[in-house]
Amino acid sequence: MEPFTLQGQSIRLEPLDLRHVDGLVAAAANSHDLYRWSPVPQSKADAALYIETALAWQQADSAVSFATVRAADGIVIGSTRFFNLENWAWPKGHPLHGREVPDACEIGYTWLAQSAIRTGVNTEAKLLMLRHAFEVWQVLRVCLHTDVRNQRSRNAIERIGGKFEGILRSHRMAADFIPRDSARYSIVASEWRGVKHRLIGLLEGR
Repeated sequence: MEPFTLQGQSIRLEPLDLRHVDGLVAAAANSHDLYRWSPVPQSKADAALYIETALAWQQADSAVSFATVRAADGIVIGSTRFFNLENWAWPKGHPLHGREVPDACEIGYTWLAQSAIRTGVNTEAKLLMLRHAFEVWQVLRVCLHTDVRNQRSRNAIERIGGKFEGILRSHRMAADFIPRDSARYSIVASEWRGVKHRLIGLLEGR
């Protein structure tokens, strides 16, 4: 899938590539405790590998990754991505047969610099990404998972309207390299209008 930029008022989500190495490292600096549950690159070598992996996933049409950039000054303040892009096997003759965009996807690998926490950046990023997923791709479902121990992330997902579906046991490798139980949330197409108004309201209320 070709990379693209999502432009907001206070941030833009621009295609992640190797020119963002230094920016990612700077964004993650001195915030080790903040990323207890998230795999966040802490060195140039880590950041280069992180980006190269994201680009490989994009080449395989399984992800679209972004650097989160502050619009006012172009400073990198984090990263996020669409991944697990699903194309369902619609039968021939079905109106959705042959779609070249995903039928469903996941949003994740989201992290922000300490300075961007509780500023509305995450809310605006989710608005940009969900709007693209539901209005451009016209997906039927967006999933979000987080480490079951990460209450801050769970609260943030619930705040934007994600519906809790349950716990997936030993779902993925955790940031501390153990089998992670994941809290699973989703937003489906029929819920998007309400979620969109909720996100806009949260941003306007800041």
